Amino acid sequence: MAERFDATDGSLLEKVQGDMPDEESLYDLAELFKVFGDTTRIRILYVLFESEMCVCDIAEILNMTQSAISHQLRVLKQARLVRNRREGKQIYYFLADDHVRTIIGQGMDHISE
Repeated sequence: MAERFDATDGSLLEKVQGDMPDEESLYDLAELFKVFGDTTRIRILYVLFESEMCVCDIAEILNMTQSAISHQLRVLKQARLVRNRREGKQIYYFLADDHVRTIIGQGMDHISE
């Protein structure tokens, strides 16, 4: 549990203000969490936990159209949650890094409590 302070304590106010991220960082963080606010995107991330995959395989697993999957992958890529690589004409998508797995895992832990 966090230590309780008197809000009139100037040193506490200075600490909180000094620790507060800038507005742009807070905006970016809020935008990141918005990306996690869509069930389809979460499902895609779970699929990519197992292996890199092409759009057609993700669409088949999730029983969705390739167009719908491509749209959501574009959002995930813009949020830097997934990356891709080209192999011939095929593009394979994969999780950008282990932070994605950690964020999802901690979210699941939190709702399971």
